[in-house]
Formats: sequence, structure tokens, C-alpha cells
Amino acid sequence: MPVLESRNVTKQVNSPDGPLTILENIDLTIEPGEAVAITGPSGSGKSTLLALLAGLDVPSQGEVRLEGQPFSQLDEDGRARARAGRVGFVFQSFHLIPSMTALENVRLPLEIANEPQAQERAKAALADVGLSARSRYLAKQLSGGEQQRVALARAFVTRPSVLFADEPTGNLDTANGGRIADLLFELNRTYGTTLILVTHELALAKRCDRTIELVGGGIRSGASTT
Repeated sequence: MPVLESRNVTKQVNSPDGPLTILENIDLTIEPGEAVAITGPSGSGKSTLLALLAGLDVPSQGEVRLEGQPFSQLDEDGRARARAGRVGFVFQSFHLIPSMTALENVRLPLEIANEPQAQERAKAALADVGLSARSRYLAKQLSGGEQQRVALARAFVTRPSVLFADEPTGNLDTANGGRIADLLFELNRTYGTTLILVTHELALAKRCDRTIELVGGGIRSGASTT
């Protein structure tokens, strides 16, 4: 079964000039364990597509399925329950809680899920990203690269089926960006997690199994490659 499918997905929003089509008739099938890059110029709908695939937003037309379950049959709370434990997120902005330690940030999704081994699993996830020695540091005391590594540990700690990453290296210098990219693909291989990566960096996209290029709200012909 595909881990994600979109069928005839269209997204329109209201604008001062009337309805504005951001995405139109997007058909995608993503298999378990794939690493897929979504690329395209600014305004082409990359982040909108990611939000629709993740169930953070709903299409104006069409359907998205996560592991066979159609998001269209669920309300917002239902989509949140469907994502729980199955979907992880890493963003350009790290979205850590500054007043919590690195370990507490990683442990949080496990505690929400009432995981009895939350502390041990959070420690293991921090070790996976090389931050055991920083576990008791507050998030605000960490460098940008370290904060993104904590965000990665938090995203992978629930062993999600799918990880969505929206410009995960965008706020980092070249050296730290490279380290984060290496970790993303290493964790993708280790846990078999499907990786869906929005990026403008060609080198990062080339490391994925496929690249889907959006142009003018649609997939450029021939842009989805294996």
C-alpha cells in the first residue's frame, strides 16, 4: 500500500481579485521508505502541497490518503489523531520550546502519546543525532545547528511512517546544513521512514529517490523522476 496518495488535488484561496488557484490536479503516489524532494520556484505551491499531504490543510477538490485512510472523511481533530505517531515534521524554523531542555523537547510527543518508555526513547533519539552531551541544555542555549538536530530527534522519536521536512536547512550555514542533510538521510535509511522534503537546494534534492518539480501550481511534465 502506498504511504501517501493524492488524487486530483486542487487548492484555491480567496483573493481581492477573486479565487486564486495555488495547486491544480495534483496526482501523486509515494511508496513506503521513499525519499521525495518537492522543488520549484517561490510561489509554486511547495509548502501548500506539503501541508495538504500532511493533513494540516484540506484541498478544495480531490483527496489525500495517508496509509489508505482518506483525510477528506476526517475533521481537524480526526486528522490530528491520524497523524499521531505516524507523521513527523521538521521545519525551517525549529519550533522548539525555548524554556525546555533538549531532552524535554524530544520527550514531549512521547508523553502526549502516554509512552511508558518516554525518557529512555528520548535519550536514544538524542544519541542518534549526537547530542547526548547537550540533553540538559535549554533549547535557547543551543546553536542553530544543534536546535535543528533536536528538532530531528523529536521528529523521529515516535518512529513515524512519514517525515515532512520544509526547507530544513534554510536557516543554517553550509556546514550545519550539510550535517542536518546527512542526518535526515541516515535516519531515513535506519528507520525506513518515508521522507518528503521541500527544498530549493538542488544538491539536497539530488540525494532523494525522486524529484517532483512544481511550476505554476502543477507538476512539470517529466519532473517526477526515479
